[in-house]
Amino acid sequence: MSSKEALKKAEEFGLDLVEVAPMANPPVCRIMNYGKYKYEQSKKTHALRQHQRMMQVKEIKVRPHIDKHDLEHKIRRIREFLTDKYKVKVTVMFRGREITHMDYGRSMLEKISNEVASVCNLESSYKLEGNNMILFLTPK
Repeated sequence: MSSKEALKKAEEFGLDLVEVAPMANPPVCRIMNYGKYKYEQSKKTHALRQHQRMMQVKEIKVRPHIDKHDLEHKIRRIREFLTDKYKVKVTVMFRGREITHMDYGRSMLEKISNEVASVCNLESSYKLEGNNMILFLTPK
């Protein structure tokens, strides 16, 4: 029916004429209570947002000259985070003149990534940001 007829009918019932599918040919309209329609749409989007899980990032910080046992503990924690479906940011912090020995940090990140390779994917290779070397790991 024409838009004038539809508007007239909507006024008779005390409702609104709402365009449901504007891209259709011809556009699809419906006679309904617009306030109620808007409320139902917001409830649907809210329910969808609640069921989504945002990817949280957990950060593990290490130093270039960390002790063997401490490194094993950090690797264990990284493995736990990855099995719980968290993204992990591994940061090697350099202080003072330690930055001149970046190969220690690089070898540390390679060792960590090799240890947890069974439960994760490397998002990208390590990168240097200021005095920190960073590596991102994502769960499989």
